[in-house]
Amino acid sequence: MQQAELYVIRITRRVNDQVVYDAPVWVVKPPEVVRERRVLVVDEICGKGTTLRMVKEAVEQLGAGEIRSAVLYAHEQGTSLPDYIGIVSDALILNPWDREIVREGRFVFHPEYVHALALQGREPEPSLLFGLEPLPLAKDSSSMR
Repeated sequence: MQQAELYVIRITRRVNDQVVYDAPVWVVKPPEVVRERRVLVVDEICGKGTTLRMVKEAVEQLGAGEIRSAVLYAHEQGTSLPDYIGIVSDALILNPWDREIVREGRFVFHPEYVHALALQGREPEPSLLFGLEPLPLAKDSSSMR
């Protein structure tokens, strides 16, 4: 049995949970160690397939031997690209880890969660917050500049 390695990449249209780019931008690119290796690209969702396609092309250009992809969710228009899909749905899917974000040192409801509830004629109830305080940073990020 061969050991599997995990490499995190990041490609996004967002900054601080707000969509700011029309097209996805690279934050962390795939590493060159994928050359001649079997690669599984894993993502949360495939909408139109734009970001998944970009990642697969980047890994292919790095010389990966075999490339497959898996997503938790896919919209109908994005079902042809991933090799493995957990759920196909065009509904807005919010995972528990998407419900809250940290703003100004406090957990608050994610704006997309608030919007999704509003579409249902509901408001977020404070009882739905996890009620946790963010942990202090181990190292002040301002000292890393």
